[in-house]
Amino acid sequence: MNKSTCTGCGFTAALLLLALFGMAQVKNPVQWAFSSKMINATTYEIHITASIENGWHIYSQTTPEGGPIPTSINYVKSPLFTLSGKAKEVGKLEKRNEPLFGLVVKQFSNNVDFVQVIKLRGKVNTTLMGSVKFMVCNDHECLPPSKQTFSIALK
Repeated sequence: MNKSTCTGCGFTAALLLLALFGMAQVKNPVQWAFSSKMINATTYEIHITASIENGWHIYSQTTPEGGPIPTSINYVKSPLFTLSGKAKEVGKLEKRNEPLFGLVVKQFSNNVDFVQVIKLRGKVNTTLMGSVKFMVCNDHECLPPSKQTFSIALK
């Protein structure tokens, strides 16, 4: 019976695993921040802000069908508040012809603030919960659509 030994094999295997984990890191080029600003006793502005790494972009809520996934914001319904219109996009809107999709896409680079007005049905403390779904791309690749949940206290 021939028995082989490997001195340092455990160390080599550990280094190989660390290298594989390093290469398998998930790309996350968009960071989200969520806040509220009181306008009056029953009205708030909700700010859903995307900070986007250089070279990447996300798409407008009004990106046409047949193109990339537009950003969408969904709120958990509550009898304590109503939404006033749709979230406004505050940022530098870029329109560019995207040959991959065969249409003009609407996108944001660097940052964009989605501002939603919320009207409370009275003077109450509540929490606005929801999610933002978005797609992020650069000139070489698009990442699968992602969803970020949020919870914003309205006091």
